Amino acid sequence: MIFNFQTTRVEHRFHNMAEKVRVLLVGSGGIGTMTALNLEQGGHAAVSAVLRSNYAAVKEKGFTIDSCDHGKLDGWRPAEILNKVPDVASDPSVMPFDYIICTTKNIPDVPPVLVDIIRPAVTPGKSVILLIQNGLNIEKPLHKEFPTNIVLSGVSFMGADELSPGHVLENDTDRLSVGPFFNPALDIEAQIAAAEHFVKIYSATGKVQCSYDRDVQFIRWRKLLYNAVWNPICAITGMDTTRLRLASEVDDPASPLNVLVRPAMNEVRAAAKAVADVELPESLVEVMVDADPLEIWCAPSMMQDTRKKRFIEYEYLVGEALRAGEGAGVAMPTLRCIYGFCKAVQWRTKEYNGLVDPQKLMEERKKTQG
Repeated sequence: MIFNFQTTRVEHRFHNMAEKVRVLLVGSGGIGTMTALNLEQGGHAAVSAVLRSNYAAVKEKGFTIDSCDHGKLDGWRPAEILNKVPDVASDPSVMPFDYIICTTKNIPDVPPVLVDIIRPAVTPGKSVILLIQNGLNIEKPLHKEFPTNIVLSGVSFMGADELSPGHVLENDTDRLSVGPFFNPALDIEAQIAAAEHFVKIYSATGKVQCSYDRDVQFIRWRKLLYNAVWNPICAITGMDTTRLRLASEVDDPASPLNVLVRPAMNEVRAAAKAVADVELPESLVEVMVDADPLEIWCAPSMMQDTRKKRFIEYEYLVGEALRAGEGAGVAMPTLRCIYGFCKAVQWRTKEYNGLVDPQKLMEERKKTQG
């Protein structure tokens, strides 16, 4: 009876465009800020944005935004600016949220994990959780932790970066694909309705491209062809996609493209077919190799994170693809090597941030070895 009541309520809510939905945004960097701006500009959402390192700057002066979709804005603020995730259950002054949008980097090997971050704001059976994040299997911890809440996939192709605290540049138009991470324990139609409703309110500005896509697996594996390969290789080598391509002679079998990039992409293609029956054509490899115009010297997000000594989100981009593919019997030697390098890079960053102590670990290892 409870499930039927929730399903009816969800369906009713997602067909009502008259009143604004309450949205909590977790992760107000470049992508998150532009997501909040577009929702507010559409007139159907009131966004409460959770800020961390940029909280003081935005609280004082608002956001400075230079956007190819929305133009230039100075002093822009969402409906509410917060410095922590609100506790809906314990604070009666906080109304429940209809949508909780997560645009943070997804780094399960560095606490706190996402489910712990958003738990205080999740209202069971009501809050729809939208993950505008990259990678595979990101929904599984959410389905386990919040079994009565709909979880949606958001795959963004926008180019946006926070140049300094509160200063956001969007230089590539906002394209967002939304679909359900289907949970067989919940009503299928309610999950579809939640996704379609979000597409409507996000498309209301008429300035972005937002579409409903039921085939979440295809679009995620397709984007992974780029993210599981270019992202870590650039981060590991310290070279952007342009330099790696310029360093690769067409006829050199030992070039970075021929030894690393193309083999890894073909391994991801084979994994997609074996794991999810997703057919990624061989021609797509060359599309992804040449995806970035040479003149932009593209430094993928993982490379930017290493430059700033930030943690990299390699587990869901590389690790999950590797585990899924090998589990289905696919040989993935190139991706396995890339994964090993990523673990080393992450450990180095953990040391820099004081999460691991090499001297202490050395002493403990000596003790265990007698």
